Formats: sequence, C-alpha cells, structure tokens
Amino acid sequence: MKVAQLLPFVGAVAALPWMAENAKRQQSGGVQPGGPITCPFNPVHKPAAAWNPAFPYNHAMLGLPGKGKGGYQVPAEGDYDHRFIAPTDKDIRGPCPGLNALANHGFIARDGITNYNELLDALQNVYNVGYDLANFLAFYAIYVAGLGDPVTKKLSIGCDATTRTSWSPLITGSEPGLDGHSKMEIDASLTRNDFFPAGGDNFSFNTTLWEMFVESTGGIFNVSTISKYRYERWHQCKDENPQFYFPILGFFQYGAASFLYELWPNGNEGYVPNLHNTATFFGAHKLSDGSWARVPERIPANWVNRKVPYFLPDIAAEIFKMYSLNPVGFGGNAGGEFVGINEPPFINDGALNANTTNADVSCLLYQILSRPIPSTLNGIVTPLVESVEALLIELFGEQFNNLGCPLALTK
Repeated sequence: MKVAQLLPFVGAVAALPWMAENAKRQQSGGVQPGGPITCPFNPVHKPAAAWNPAFPYNHAMLGLPGKGKGGYQVPAEGDYDHRFIAPTDKDIRGPCPGLNALANHGFIARDGITNYNELLDALQNVYNVGYDLANFLAFYAIYVAGLGDPVTKKLSIGCDATTRTSWSPLITGSEPGLDGHSKMEIDASLTRNDFFPAGGDNFSFNTTLWEMFVESTGGIFNVSTISKYRYERWHQCKDENPQFYFPILGFFQYGAASFLYELWPNGNEGYVPNLHNTATFFGAHKLSDGSWARVPERIPANWVNRKVPYFLPDIAAEIFKMYSLNPVGFGGNAGGEFVGINEPPFINDGALNANTTNADVSCLLYQILSRPIPSTLNGIVTPLVESVEALLIELFGEQFNNLGCPLALTK
C-alpha cells in the first residue's frame, strides 16, 4: 500500500488569505445554547494522552497512518491513561456520542478541545476507522465546514470555543464547533433536537428520542432498523419543525448512523449491535422503572473493536444502502410546504436518482468536500484528493478514480 502518498493529507493547510473572508461563516450564538458565553471553559487544557508503546492499539500516532489491524480490547487492561473519567462542568461535550466517549477516555483532549492529529489517531486506534475516512471527517469539520481553525487545526467537539481554537478570533470570527447548525449537524438527528424548535440546543441527548429509537428498532441497531427510524424521524421533524431543513449533508447523518453497527459492536459479543452496547456509547442508562436517564458516554467494558478498517467506500456503500431502504426528500419547509432541492445529476426535486451507485455516493461526498474551497487552493487540495484516491484505487479498483466521479473536480 502506498501509504507515503497519503501523508500530504496530514499537514493540510497553513495561514491563507481566503480564510479571513470565509470567517463570517457563522455568527456567534452569544448567550444561546452552544454559544461562547454558555460554553464551558476549562483553564487547564491537557492534550490527549501520548501514544504509549505498552498499549500500541493501531500504532496510529502524530496523525500518521496506523496498521489498520483491529480486533483488540479498548481500553487495554492496565491502560490507566485511557480510563473513563466523567466530564466536569468545565468540559465541552457535543452532539457526537462517539467523540464524547473518546474525550471521556482521554483518546482526545478531555476538555473537548481537540485537533486534527488527535482525531486521526483516536479514530484509528479506537474505532479502526480507515485513514482515508478519518482524514475526510477531520478535514471536512475543520477546513470545509469552518467549525474549527485551519491554522491551529483545533476543533471544539461541542460549543463555540473560538477563544481557544482560533489563531486570531478578531480575524477568523466565530468557530462554532460541532454544535454549529447545518454545518455537520443538521435536523432529524437520531437523539438530538432540531436547532430552531429547541432554542438552539441541537446537541443535548434527548431521552425521549432515545426511547423512540429503542422502541422503533426493538433494541437491535442494524442497517434496516436504523433506516426505518431515520425515515420516521425525518417525517416527524418535517411535520413539527416549520424551519425543517434537510440538505445533501443529510448523507452525513446516514454515514454517522452506520457507526452504530459498523464501529460500535463488541467483538466479545459477536459484533452484534445490541441495546446494552449501543446505550453505553450514547450515554443512556436504564432505570429500575424502565425509563432512561442520561449518563456520560463511555466505551463499554471489555470492548473489542472491529477487525478491519472502515474505509470511505465502505461508508459510501452503507449510506446508499440505508437511504435506499427508506428514501426521504432533500430540501426544507417553506411557507408550510416541503420544497425539494436539486443537486444534479444525483438529486432532482429532492429525490435521489434511481440509477445512483456506491461510486456516485462517493463522488457526491467528494463534491461536498471540495466545492466550498476556492480554486486558488487547488495546489493544496488536489494533492490531498489524489492521496485518498490512490489508496481507494489500490483497495477497491479503478471505479474510484477521481473518487468515483467521471472527471476530477480540482485539476
């Protein structure tokens, strides 16, 4: 495998003039949930625990590719640095339970202010996410969606912590973190409220939604049951949220939902996406009366991760499969009606083209990644795309030339 070809992805972007213009990407939320005034502040930032050869996991360190061989226990017996510690009221947590669990175990900074390399290392070492997909997720969040800082490469996994992530808050403006609405988080979440009806709280775990999720799936979280619940949530939000908006970023929700049965199942339990294991990652604890309470997210005890890496084409295939089982529209509510959007050639009037393939979904993800970036950055972006492309072709064949697109977008 030509791992060396992937290394340009690691040191992606330095200070660039267009970033200042892009700084107005989202206004600060102020005193509302997720805004800088209500955002927890820990004066003592400690990075993730350093890689320890006694507990090598996937051997991923410093943002470099790991070995891609899973099937081991996380945290390992005796790994004190990665023991579970509940977050304090000074620590940031956000809408992604998988990242919250990583922070609660110190695989990323426990205060919730992480960075590009931490994300790459943690995603590989804990969940055995492929290096291509780990890069895609980190690159999109920090550089494309503007949720983090392109110079410091820091990212809040929750609320607006611009004073701690930005290289110059006066120049960059707000860096809203993963709570930022319609950036990576969008409406119709599995267990989080829609942004507007909840007064801006799109990140807190909602036990009522969790109970609906459990009832809908019967406590088995596979592609078919989750697809069904995603469909139910989409209709619920469309009917109840006058500002409901479901853009093509909705594909990210299907991808994230696949983590429940692709990344979270325990090898010691036959990799079955069962209720106990999934509830532990979500931070849901069942009480004696049958109701559910929120607790901090954590990695289940005696948890063994997936054996093989979860690559970008893998998630593209799961997105396509989950969506196709119960398709919904892309668009939003306007004037009391749902209005579909167009994203030719894949989406027309809010509907996915019936002839769409896995490679088409990969191409669509590629376009989401590249289209907000100015052509003046082609000298930086093109090597990054080519690095991922080289790996995908080697692993999955020539159909992933140009990441599945008929033509390259950045050459």
